[in-house]
Amino acid sequence: MKVLVVGKGGREHALVWKLAQSPRAEQVYCAPGNAGTAEDGVNVPIDPLDFDRLVSFVRKEKIDLTVVGPEEPLARGIVDHFQKANLRIFGPTREAARLESSKVFAKELMRHADVPTAEFRIFDHPEFARRFIETRDYPLVVKADGLAAGKGVIVCSTNEEALTAIERIMVREEFGRAAGRQVVVEKRLEGEELSLLALVSGRTIVPLQPTQDHKAAFDEDKGPNTGGMGAYCPAPVGTPELLDTIDREVLVPIVHAMKRRRQPFRGVLYAGIMATNQGPRVLEFNCRFGDPEIQPLLMRLRTDLLDLIEAVVDERLEAFEGKLEWDPRPAVCVVMASSGYPGPYKKGFPIRGLTEAAKWPDVKVFHAGTRRDGDRILTDGGRVLGVTALGDTLADAKRRAYEAVACIQFPGAFYRRDIADKALRSLPDPAAKFTPSAATESLPENT
Repeated sequence: MKVLVVGKGGREHALVWKLAQSPRAEQVYCAPGNAGTAEDGVNVPIDPLDFDRLVSFVRKEKIDLTVVGPEEPLARGIVDHFQKANLRIFGPTREAARLESSKVFAKELMRHADVPTAEFRIFDHPEFARRFIETRDYPLVVKADGLAAGKGVIVCSTNEEALTAIERIMVREEFGRAAGRQVVVEKRLEGEELSLLALVSGRTIVPLQPTQDHKAAFDEDKGPNTGGMGAYCPAPVGTPELLDTIDREVLVPIVHAMKRRRQPFRGVLYAGIMATNQGPRVLEFNCRFGDPEIQPLLMRLRTDLLDLIEAVVDERLEAFEGKLEWDPRPAVCVVMASSGYPGPYKKGFPIRGLTEAAKWPDVKVFHAGTRRDGDRILTDGGRVLGVTALGDTLADAKRRAYEAVACIQFPGAFYRRDIADKALRSLPDPAAKFTPSAATESLPENT
């Protein structure tokens, strides 16, 4: 088979790398890709939003399957475009992708489907939002309705911070006019975050292993929200009991609700969960593989990813229920970012030490914001690399990842130094292994 991956970040490098391992993959292309995808596949200089050129390339090269990485092409209808051309593509339709592209749509659907989430209000005018905020006596979270590259969620400790968030999103339009036309203002939840990604096709839901992302830019969860500064898998907070509850109270109802709306979901459904004292609460839904969560997930996945994705597209995912194979070892991913990220940053700095880092056993350096310039690899984004390692224990995986990070240098590089520390503190024995079971569930026959 020939496969095309659409996108250019760390998620797409991880997908190209894993898909290329399939014995059935003759060639894996990436449009437009980065310096890493060029090593594990073949880059194609086509913009992810140029759907007509992508379709032409797929037809010309006789591509058998297209896999969409980022959220924006999904939100703009790349799947609908390919389906009209009778081409096989992995991902939800434009309407189904509204679960991610519109926080307002997702919140209203959760309310309708009785999916547990934080108390919230929706506003389309800054003055009404300000009045509401001024009457609250608890911390709030302010969310831009539309896509904002993972940065449109502002967690606030005071009313003043929430008012500033309204100013940034709705008045200054920092995340774009469309994204800030409406906002969700919700009560801030307390607990531990968990990312649960599930493959969805027809009536079948197959959850992957639980991971934990690190959104804040700096150690101890300080600083602005980013697209993600690191992740580890499996996350101890994702106990079998909690995963069963999420399956029952979150995944099944939301997939069922989409089906009732005649907008059936097919692809990856990513539930961002806060594990509170009252049980799991949904923070947000995404409609694609998480980045950087996908890096440690795919390091551990032993089942053929190409087989899995094809099963989703062809609606025969039930063949994999309860049958996914995982490396029992945990994995840790540390993101190396450009100085200034998630704000303005400079590009074009040479990256040194990649060859040395690649020599570490059970380590893979996934490229995110990179490009090749002759013999050099240069920085080309905010998140530059995702250094990912397997280890016999979580502590061992963390140590290996940071040893590989220490090999790599580029001007202005920064990274968090506490990836996976929450899990290590929660384990009775930091050296203990942790391998939860991922539940699978199908929707009832009458859906």
